[in-house]
Amino acid sequence: MSSHHIVREKQEPALYIHHLGNFDEEYLGQLLEWSPTLIVNSSEFEKVISLGLKVDIVVNPAVYHSFQENTKLINTGNTDIDSVLEYLIAEGYPAVNLIDNESSIPDLSKYIPQINIVVFTELGKSYAIRSGFKVWKPSGIIFKIFEPQEFSYTNLIRLNEHKYEVMQDGFVEFKFDFEYLFITETL
Repeated sequence: MSSHHIVREKQEPALYIHHLGNFDEEYLGQLLEWSPTLIVNSSEFEKVISLGLKVDIVVNPAVYHSFQENTKLINTGNTDIDSVLEYLIAEGYPAVNLIDNESSIPDLSKYIPQINIVVFTELGKSYAIRSGFKVWKPSGIIFKIFEPQEFSYTNLIRLNEHKYEVMQDGFVEFKFDFEYLFITETL
């Protein structure tokens, strides 16, 4: 017997590919598993379609490109990431996964109250958490935390100023007295 899942539009996080670089294709496949809205920076369009992917939206498209049928084009005066986040918020998306060459999550903090953002790079995924965030992780996972303020945690051992390792399979919890803590988890 097979199971069938009905996925409503905007139920899954949108996926914005700002810079694909050498991002692992297996992770990319996982992010695309539930057929999210796929948004691509115009500079990455050719690479993305060469992977056989259907692009829903291209941001700041170059006029000389020919695009797939039914591909929406967004032209803006803002930076591409800001434009995408503003578009997704306006369209009512609750979350976005963003692939980039650097983890810019603190730079995106003004959008965090309106949309859940996870930034993926070749080496990790970065996201903002609120105090009391609790997640199950296997031992050995490394978190990088660049936070000047003090915070407490469970099931982690501090390796150096910014690196923490999960001690044993189980829940990791973070507590702090400020709005968000930005963490990066190694992939």
